[in-house]
Amino acid sequence: MKNTLLAVAAIVAALTAAGCAKKPTGDALARIKARGEIVVATEGIWSPWTFHDEADNLVGFDVEVARAIAEKLGVTVTFAETEWDGIFAGLDSGRYDITCNGVEVTDERAEKYDFSDPYGYIHTALIVRADTTDIADFADLNGKTTANSLGSTYAMQAERYGANVQTIDTLEETLQLVEHDRVDATLNADVSFFDYMRVHPQKPFKIVAISDDAAQVAIPLRKGEDTATLREAINAALAELAADGTLSAISERYFKADITN
Repeated sequence: MKNTLLAVAAIVAALTAAGCAKKPTGDALARIKARGEIVVATEGIWSPWTFHDEADNLVGFDVEVARAIAEKLGVTVTFAETEWDGIFAGLDSGRYDITCNGVEVTDERAEKYDFSDPYGYIHTALIVRADTTDIADFADLNGKTTANSLGSTYAMQAERYGANVQTIDTLEETLQLVEHDRVDATLNADVSFFDYMRVHPQKPFKIVAISDDAAQVAIPLRKGEDTATLREAINAALAELAADGTLSAISERYFKADITN
């Protein structure tokens, strides 16, 4: 009994210590430069933002943007692939320095994170099966079922319109649910859907509505004085990459359009 109590106490102590682990302290940019590396969280499953090519190399718009920023900062980049909700948990704990993953700026996120200047602008598309007749606008989602990544902007938008959201990991899996009538619709970035249809032109989907306002895509950082100089450095890098045409060229390569303006 005594040994059992000691074992339990040891487990509790270990869990408590893990839960109280401190976030990195000191200036974030100085830490990154000191180790010569910036750790960037990304999903690796959302084409054309971040995905694996036929040779299994991690590629995509956000992958190249992150590499270009790292070069401007004078450091190497290490990508940490994780699920969408794991990205923010890793940012909070300090496991990742930043994320490049098509993150849209929202009021809710801005309360918790400081964002870089935007480097992309996208619209939300409402996607349904081609033979769908009872969904023609976002308001028609009330009482319907959609599929989207847990905690994503699109899941939150669907819920605000009264939809029941079924969580799923990838755009391809989401569209499979729509195709087989397991959900009624999905919301996603218009450019991501256009890229999917370019690869799968025979698929039975259509866009019935697109948001009027463009959402801003930016890089979230933990709030606090320790990330202020990192944010300034990232903004300076983005400004240089925009001025010399690098961002536009990357966008054209992956989206066949310039989403950076």
